[in-house]
Amino acid sequence: MKRTDQVMTQKQIYRIVDKLASAKYANELDLLSSVMREIVDRADIEISGGRIWVLDPAEDAYILRYQYGSLDTVPDNYTVTIEEYPMFAELPVKRTVMNYETDEVLKSTGIRLYSATGIGELVKRKSNKYYPYALAFNAPQISDKFFDMINIIGSAVGIRLRDLERQQQQRVIEKDLSQAWEIQKGLLPDHETIFRDYHLFGISIPDRIVGGDYFDYLRPPNNYEERLSVLVSDASSKGMAAAIQALFVSGAIRMGVGFDLKMASLLSRLNTLIYETFPYERFVTLFYCELISSDKGLLLYANAGHCNPIHYRAKTRDFYLLPTTGSMLGISPDQRFRIENINMSPGDILLLYTDGIIEAQNKQGKLFGENRLKTILRKMHTKTPREIGLQCIEAAQVFSAGAEDRYSDDKTLVVIKRMLPNSEMPVIVAGVSE
Repeated sequence: MKRTDQVMTQKQIYRIVDKLASAKYANELDLLSSVMREIVDRADIEISGGRIWVLDPAEDAYILRYQYGSLDTVPDNYTVTIEEYPMFAELPVKRTVMNYETDEVLKSTGIRLYSATGIGELVKRKSNKYYPYALAFNAPQISDKFFDMINIIGSAVGIRLRDLERQQQQRVIEKDLSQAWEIQKGLLPDHETIFRDYHLFGISIPDRIVGGDYFDYLRPPNNYEERLSVLVSDASSKGMAAAIQALFVSGAIRMGVGFDLKMASLLSRLNTLIYETFPYERFVTLFYCELISSDKGLLLYANAGHCNPIHYRAKTRDFYLLPTTGSMLGISPDQRFRIENINMSPGDILLLYTDGIIEAQNKQGKLFGENRLKTILRKMHTKTPREIGLQCIEAAQVFSAGAEDRYSDDKTLVVIKRMLPNSEMPVIVAGVSE
């Protein structure tokens, strides 16, 4: 498959499907079939075909309601029982599965290898629960990236189906947003903090009254002077749903840090909690790092499908983008996350941000992008993190001014700067630098 960066692939696929799913449709099957055609027809995704299976409410079986692609046609309304085709029973547990085709009728059309994902709210049938829909795609090869992509497709479609059913409820919830906004403000820390020779500044601006972006500074109780944890996260949805998920992530992370869990274990447990707590295809991207009390400026990090933070290296005046070390949180259970590290020399800057900044659009539809952030860092690398952060936010806001009809999202960033020796550190009182 033609793939470059995994995170961009995930976000691009999500945005493509989410935009398509936002149109008006006669019914749920109409929506699902439209999404399937779009995915199968894309030249940059090597998918041979797809099928939409619908749960039969009267029987323990699924009926083939739609098929699309270059393979031979399966008979209309072809039905398989769950007992004969146990893949459907696996979906409520794993959400997405990969397997070799075993049904002789389906094999006769040319299907050899497929990946299927469950869609919609689980329906109870006797003693078990099943997804009302299953999207199945077949391709010449199914890699881990393909598997992740199918998860993203299922997530985006599932979100839209649920939104269609609950639009009226959402309007009622909007009335309580003012109170929710006050609660969410209480989640965020003071803008500025200092740890050893590091100076940090963070800011979050929701696209709506409340949003799904979140950042925090956390000091483990047993290592208060030796380590500072910093995180930035971004929930997939918008509005109240995203704010609820941000609240959940905040509480879970703070509890994990309170128990002094190791970074990899903390993210793995958080991933499983999100997967189990938010069954309606909601996911979170998150960057988590720990500043260590070290002369070498050791910084440990894990990147769960989040935007690549920008490391400005003062000595060489170049940039390094911190790559992902695992997939987005909540996509599937029992994910593992790799821990990487960098060394921050005096004068170095690390910029953490959410995609609402780099994907801010102007009236012509152009993106703000990473290069504009790099330009600001290069010009302002001698300034304080507060000055750098405010300039980044202002530049993104000015860039997208007057483009309200374009895509917009919450904007959050954290600037971490290791100060030069003997440089004057600002005094911070109640979150305000003097």
